[in-house]
Amino acid sequence: MEQLFEKTRERMDKCIVSINNDFATIRAGRANPAVLNKVNVDYYGVPTQINQMAQVSVSEATNLIITPWDITTLKAIEHAINESDIGINPQNDGKCIRLIFPKLTEERRKEISKDISKRGEEAKIAVRAVRHDSMDALKKMKKNSEITEDDFDDGEEEIQDITDEYIKKCDQIVKDKKEEIMSV
Repeated sequence: MEQLFEKTRERMDKCIVSINNDFATIRAGRANPAVLNKVNVDYYGVPTQINQMAQVSVSEATNLIITPWDITTLKAIEHAINESDIGINPQNDGKCIRLIFPKLTEERRKEISKDISKRGEEAKIAVRAVRHDSMDALKKMKKNSEITEDDFDDGEEEIQDITDEYIKKCDQIVKDKKEEIMSV
């Protein structure tokens, strides 16, 4: 039964990692290299992440500078950024690309905040799906007489406690990200 609890925690940890990665790509009015994580450049026919082919640095709070190691890829990087959904126009000076993050309007912050809430709810749904799978595994163990009725009750309680812990983590991550968005 301990293996079941451990597996439940591992799968719920993946939900937390996923929401953290997802939130890292949300533009908050500050320069954040993570917004480029989902942008792939066609590099000799291979989709390649920008951070694998260029140095990405923050020069000021609102400026991101992309300096490619191979200067011939500058146009391809610029094209990939234009085609992406990050909503920032790259400025190419022939040596590097600058991304200037505009300040967010109050209306845009509220939109992003709603999106964060929605994504947070999706993460909680994923955590609950893990709980459901774990409960099914526990019921199967009881049906196969691998555990007693008391063990089953204790197991259900433990799985619910683990679920509650991870739901609280999701709520805290959402709360922190919303504060970051609204305080910029």
